[in-house]
Amino acid sequence: MNRIIAAAAGIAFVAAGAAAPASAKGCMKGAAAGAVAGHLMGHHGKAGAAAGCVAGHHHAKKKARKH
Repeated sequence: MNRIIAAAAGIAFVAAGAAAPASAKGCMKGAAAGAVAGHLMGHHGKAGAAAGCVAGHHHAKKKARKH
């Protein structure tokens, strides 16, 4: 079941990346934090990394709009 969820998250992540220009600001930092948090919350590092990347990118985009 976890592989299905991880695969679905991966496909959604790739599809979202293909539709938007390649701007990964905040993604790496968010992915690292999400992977650690996901691992600590029950060995869900990959799902945490995907969610962290999305959250980090959103935060960076919001911060860029402010300035």
